[in-house]
Amino acid sequence: MFCPKCGSLLMPKVIKNEKVTACSCGYTNKTASGAGVLKETVQGKRLVGDVVSEDQDDAKLPKTRAECNKCGSQEAYLWTKQTRAGDEPETKFLKCVKCKHTWRDYS
Repeated sequence: MFCPKCGSLLMPKVIKNEKVTACSCGYTNKTASGAGVLKETVQGKRLVGDVVSEDQDDAKLPKTRAECNKCGSQEAYLWTKQTRAGDEPETKFLKCVKCKHTWRDYS
């Protein structure tokens, strides 16, 4: 549930033995009788390994100028994927057009 004043998330609290939802802006609202509060903790799992899909169709990917460190070709397919935290930039994946060598660029 979101605050109608500022749009922030309303948090469940008990004020003077009364269940309410409250916002950091000062807005409070009585919790409806019979309404429950669900608390769920989710623990993230860290994935290990390459995130390259073998079944992707390379011909549909855009090409860019990038030097392959395996064969020296100057052209590679390019795609991006969010492999780290959401506040960090996406990882660029490059795949050599000539020898199909695949590498990552974190910049």
